[in-house]
Amino acid sequence: MNWERLLSTKRFKVIQGHVKETRTPATEEGSPGLRTDFHIDHDRVVFSSAFRRLGRKTQVHPLARHDHTHNRLTHSVEVASVGRSLGNRVGMMMQHAHLLPDNYTPHDIGAVVQVACLAHDIGNPPFGHTGEYALRDWFRAERNAHWLHSLAPEEIRDVQTYEGNAHGLRMLATLEMYTGEGGMRLTAAALGALIKYPWTSDAEAAQARDKFNIYRTELPYFQRVAAELGLLPKGIQQWSRHPLSYLMEAADDICYAILDLEDAVEIGILDFKEFETLFSSFTEYERIWDIQDVRQKCGTLRGIAIGRCVSEVAEKFMLHHDSLLRGEFPAKDLINLCGAQVQDALIHAKELASTRVYRHRTKLVTELASYPCMAGILDALIPAAHAYVNKGAECLSPREHLAMGLLEQHIRSDDSLYQAYMKVLDFVGGMTDNYAANLARDISGVGIL
Repeated sequence: MNWERLLSTKRFKVIQGHVKETRTPATEEGSPGLRTDFHIDHDRVVFSSAFRRLGRKTQVHPLARHDHTHNRLTHSVEVASVGRSLGNRVGMMMQHAHLLPDNYTPHDIGAVVQVACLAHDIGNPPFGHTGEYALRDWFRAERNAHWLHSLAPEEIRDVQTYEGNAHGLRMLATLEMYTGEGGMRLTAAALGALIKYPWTSDAEAAQARDKFNIYRTELPYFQRVAAELGLLPKGIQQWSRHPLSYLMEAADDICYAILDLEDAVEIGILDFKEFETLFSSFTEYERIWDIQDVRQKCGTLRGIAIGRCVSEVAEKFMLHHDSLLRGEFPAKDLINLCGAQVQDALIHAKELASTRVYRHRTKLVTELASYPCMAGILDALIPAAHAYVNKGAECLSPREHLAMGLLEQHIRSDDSLYQAYMKVLDFVGGMTDNYAANLARDISGVGIL
């Protein structure tokens, strides 16, 4: 792989099922330099309704009532800030090493990573990862197997494995802006940096962990993007990762390892001393000794810790630059290559979050409730979609007619059953926590009066 191709600003549209190159808007902005192509990508993500809905989606605490805890929107903005810093730092180092193509600046690297970070959670369903598991659980339940009988094996694998990453690509490449015609039509570089798992749901790499980025619906689109970027084939429907995706991943890891604990201190699940113990070694503690306010102390330590992580991750990226371009990166991620102090702090932070924060009773109860919530919605929508595709609108029962009326993205008469189910998942996955909870309650009949 080479940077000239990896930083491609080409965009693609879909016309009658064919993926074609489309215009580059920055060339039509008027005054040169008004907005680069990567700035246009940034603005398209920020102004999308899918990005706005992240404000009411779970980060850690479902339906949180505390004003200072993170949601998916604030998390994404913060990850984008860290990602931009990482990208800018790497860009400067690449320029000094004469690795950056002449027509790009270090800030272009920062901008590409920033866009990927902004969009990295845009496909997450309500209730976070628990929402993913609840949607998978419904489609994998034996009682619902008859709804899948006519689907191909790879289609069954897609609908049984709702994946926020794959739905993120679907959101950007199909659903938002130019619906069905290339979505937001972001640059190839930004899409490449976003893709953490560049393979389909039935690829070998997806079998063990249910992690993938490409539904069958977006496969032709991504094939064109991968060819433009020069991503290396790694197997059937599987490619090497874009090097900048490792910076996007590191920014996300840094933020959730540190900020999830800061939220826990804020709402009283953790004591400040536990947070302090993890990160005080990153600085001479005298610098914050006189700060009395706990929130300010947390913020200061958090800023120092993030700065240290950014510095180390950028250095490790450059150290392994050549292996990244060969698609032969030797580690799980960049964090795993950092020095012991950074690596241990983040590992212990994740362990503390796992044992104390993610298993807190208030979180467990709400997450458990998300299963019947998601199931109640799918119980209404999937039978109606199945009947519509197989029998036609005129043969729907009154209840099925009502259920079909709920779908914002209407299923068409020429849709296959797989396409219909994907549209149901688009609808349910796009809901906010509040909307899903209210809809499930309303259609259950509870509280009808």
